[in-house]
Parts: sequence; C-alpha cells; structure tokens
Amino acid sequence: MWQDLLLVWGCMPELTRDCQDMTNASSTYLRIVIGAIIGGIVGWWIYNRQKKTADEQDATLERIKRLDERHDNILKRLEEHEKDRDATLNRLLELDKKIQRIVEKQDKIEKSIQSALKEKGST
Repeated sequence: MWQDLLLVWGCMPELTRDCQDMTNASSTYLRIVIGAIIGGIVGWWIYNRQKKTADEQDATLERIKRLDERHDNILKRLEEHEKDRDATLNRLLELDKKIQRIVEKQDKIEKSIQSALKEKGST
C-alpha cells in the first residue's frame, strides 16, 4: 500500500531511498498539503477573531440596551417631576393672585377709611 501511495505521490527523496530528486507531482501534492494546513490555520484564526469581535459587539449592544432602558426610566421620572413642579407652580400662582386680591381689598379699605376720616375731620 505504501508503494502504491508513493507511485501516486511521485518520487520524494525524503520518503524513498532510491530517488534522486522530487518530481513535479510530489512537489505539487506537497504544496497542496502545506497550503491546506496554512489555509486551515488562517481560517481558524480569522474565525476566532470574528467570534471574539462578535462577542464584544454583543456585550456592547447589551450595555447600550441597558443604558437605553435606564435613560428611559430617568426620562419618565423627569416628566413626573416636571408635572409635579408645574402643578406646584400653578398652585403658587393661584395663591399669589389671591394674596394680590386681598392686598388690593385692604388698600381699598384703607383708602376708604382715610377718606372717611378726612371727611369727618373737614366737617
């Protein structure tokens, strides 16, 4: 069997003793085997790098997703806070208007008292 393989392979002085030189066929087969080995190594290396890159991208996307969810929660809280702030501001403005009305009424009463006192004093 070994001799049949060598006949197909061609004469290789590294494998057979009565060979003078490597034939073109054995050189071609040897290059194919070496190319397949190198191709396999390069293919594995590329696959490994792409897998690592894909894993890093997945981790980054997951982190972005968590940050986006957190951002949404913060925005919801801010909206609620803004609604509460607006409601408080509206209540304060209403109180300010009521205070203004009370102050105006007091000013009117004060003016009417002063004018009544002036009328009494002048008569």
